[in-house]
Amino acid sequence: MNYFPEEVVEHVFDFLRSHRDRNAVSLVCKSWYAVERFSREKVFIGNCYAISPERLIERFPRLRSLTLKGKPHFADFNLVPHDWGGIVYPWIEAMAKSRVNLEELRLKRMVVSDESLELLSRAFVNFKSLVLVSCDGFTTDGLAAIASNCRFLKELDLQEDEVEDHSGQWLSCFPDSCTSLVSLNFSCLKGAVQLPALERLVARCPNLRSLRLNHSVPIDALQRILAAAPQLVDLGTGAFVHDPDSDTYHKLEGTIRKCKSIRCLSGFLEVAPHSLCAIYSVCANLTSLNLSYAPDIHGFELINLIRHCRKLQRLWILDCIGDKGLDVVASTCKELQELRVFPSDVAAGHAFVTEEGLVAISFGCPKLHSLLYFCHQMTNAALITVAKNCPNFTRFRLCILDPTKPDAVTNQPLDEGFGAIVQSCKGLRRLSMSGLLTDQVFLYIGMYAEQLEMLSVAFAGNSDNGMLYVLNGCKKLKKLEVRDSPFGDGALLRDVSKYETMRSLWMSSCQVTVGGCRTVAETMRRLNVEIINEGEQLEASPDDDRQKVERMYLYRTLAGPRRDAPGYVWTL
Repeated sequence: MNYFPEEVVEHVFDFLRSHRDRNAVSLVCKSWYAVERFSREKVFIGNCYAISPERLIERFPRLRSLTLKGKPHFADFNLVPHDWGGIVYPWIEAMAKSRVNLEELRLKRMVVSDESLELLSRAFVNFKSLVLVSCDGFTTDGLAAIASNCRFLKELDLQEDEVEDHSGQWLSCFPDSCTSLVSLNFSCLKGAVQLPALERLVARCPNLRSLRLNHSVPIDALQRILAAAPQLVDLGTGAFVHDPDSDTYHKLEGTIRKCKSIRCLSGFLEVAPHSLCAIYSVCANLTSLNLSYAPDIHGFELINLIRHCRKLQRLWILDCIGDKGLDVVASTCKELQELRVFPSDVAAGHAFVTEEGLVAISFGCPKLHSLLYFCHQMTNAALITVAKNCPNFTRFRLCILDPTKPDAVTNQPLDEGFGAIVQSCKGLRRLSMSGLLTDQVFLYIGMYAEQLEMLSVAFAGNSDNGMLYVLNGCKKLKKLEVRDSPFGDGALLRDVSKYETMRSLWMSSCQVTVGGCRTVAETMRRLNVEIINEGEQLEASPDDDRQKVERMYLYRTLAGPRRDAPGYVWTL
């Protein structure tokens, strides 16, 4: 294709949607590299310390959309200190100085200050989309800056962020000229919002398709919002508490009946279960239902709600649904493709899920390809059945709440069950396991999980061999996360060149030493090896090679050692 004009090649590249495909074509020759460089507008960076902002801008000067991840995944489990790093301000500052025409920014586990949001809102005149997932460090003052200054804003999506609420006035900062919103999600905010400002904003945005409210939006305000925006496709309710015999309830029921476009439903952060009848009219067309933040919906009300949702493709729910509830899901939701069952904090006496519910799902939902399942027990027989019935899994994440619990019937390790999963599911890319597991399961993973990209394990294995089976066998592995396992320096140092093909390795509460980490760092200069120390470890010395490492984070980088590491992080 070298004889084609660059304009033709660039047009061909427009059809390459995945980052990996574009990375691959850029390596063919210098001319393709140049075309790809100047034509790529969307960039994904899985680790904000893997490259510097300046190098990114030099590589892709026409950048429009940036997705950036910060803290390691185990930050979700409080294993990464709050102030470890992942600050977004240097990225925004560098793009502003280089006059990048940024339109979209998606951040995950990053520290986002109000100063960052203020600069973002003023430096990029065409900015349209901000998505913050599990971020912290900012307040509603920063949101007010985004609302005030981003004249073409289409998307503001806040998911599971820690936001300090200075006032509920930030919604009133959207100017009257703002009519461009397509998606607005502030469900994670804990404070009150200014309801008149919210209602006016919704009413003047005719293209609004997704709206997710927080708990402070009452049912009467929800009714008025839906009356002004019947075109909504994705709705996250606020408080859903009202007397079914009241006029407000009947108005809401009538308004929801007119919202024929709703396909995704979530919220119910506060709910009176007997008031759920109001949403039955939209359930028949739902493809996505998220009840993971609705612990008050359980028992008969929950099962009756599920029976109305026959077209569901995605269901997020709490484990208080019980095995009987999952039987209903299996018999009702034949199109289900993604299921997440989260642990609940409801009072004792409610049902919980076991291997029986998972087996029922596998028989009733053969299209299932993504699973996150928190349960109280599991068996090898159940996992073998699931592997046989649902061979299309690309994501399989199973967490037994007692992480070292064996097969609930035979008292044996769960090696054979997970072995069946990796052997049957040829397209498996992400796997998380728990339960009693030996080196044998890692042998199966190394032998059969040819497409595996991310593996997360805890309390598993007998020796270094377990980790070596995975590192030697899984050629496409990008992320490996291990905690509370017996793997040590022998596994870490056997083939250090493997880490240059991976994005990151996390090991905590294992048998790795400072000396082992130092050897990796000295051997592989393109890797950052960080030791995270807290508590008593602060008194230790990085010069003691025999010292056990509590937490190690190893990642590939082109930027060298980071400059913002706090004192308790040793970068070797």
